[in-house]
Amino acid sequence: MTGLVVRNTGSWYVVRTDDDQLFYSKVKGNFRLRGIRSTNPVAVGDRVRIIPGPDGSTALIEEILPRTNYIIRRASNLSKQSHIIAANVDLAVLLVTVAHPETSTIFIDRFLATAEAYRVPVLLLFNKIDLYGEAELSTLRSLSELYRGLSYQCLACSATLGEGLTEVRTALQGRVSLLCGNSGVGKSTLLNALMPEADARTAEISAAHDTGMHTTTFSQMYFLPEGGSLIDTPGIKGFGTFNMERDEVSHFFREIFSVGADCRFGNCTHTHEPGCAVLTAVDEGRIALSRYQSYLSMLDDHDEEKYRRGYS
Repeated sequence: MTGLVVRNTGSWYVVRTDDDQLFYSKVKGNFRLRGIRSTNPVAVGDRVRIIPGPDGSTALIEEILPRTNYIIRRASNLSKQSHIIAANVDLAVLLVTVAHPETSTIFIDRFLATAEAYRVPVLLLFNKIDLYGEAELSTLRSLSELYRGLSYQCLACSATLGEGLTEVRTALQGRVSLLCGNSGVGKSTLLNALMPEADARTAEISAAHDTGMHTTTFSQMYFLPEGGSLIDTPGIKGFGTFNMERDEVSHFFREIFSVGADCRFGNCTHTHEPGCAVLTAVDEGRIALSRYQSYLSMLDDHDEEKYRRGYS
């Protein structure tokens, strides 16, 4: 029997089968992803094959069907392991705020680079516009101009007041979308604005299996009334990249990769080499300094000591 993983609590997975049954499932035996050491071998969005148990409500997951893509990051405090946030997504929605709290450009760029590596389109959604004064709105306009210039879709909204949600619904319609962001940016508020019955659905699933899980501690897929689905995830403090080699990082910064083709040396790291077109572009303002700083921050992500020192 096959189905879709719609919830991951860390110990249990809820699988919705093709005939709309829900099975509370565990991974069979010493199951691990081939070639990837992960804290969660199965992710929301995975298509899986299950063996139903005799009680008709539980099952064992015996196989993950081939994935089209996934979003992955370095697991917190476990430098040698990864955490797969979601699989088989058509769009990643990164919810950001320029204040209350501030989402750093380094966090944004790390997420964008990871999505680029796994070929996942990204929508940058700026929330809490109702709280911003002119200084914050100016920052929002500058960031939107920067990322739109790199061909990333940018929208702004107030999840609390419902402003801008028509455009958000249009972007999500008919797609499997991942909702991600720092803690406190308003993911739960946005989810409830898009789908008011989400709270009730969460309570229903929890009560059915007596999981008692709080909504901020697990990932879950919600099916949107206008078509498509949205995977809600716990808030992320930091975004450590995983399994990205030093000489690959520039490939996932669109403007650095493009400009880097003009560097004097083919193996240019864009840090100190003579004839580096990227350094020249940064000096001339053709590459944003914030993007270049994000690039530099990612160059040494393979250094495990960096994570043992508490980097997030």
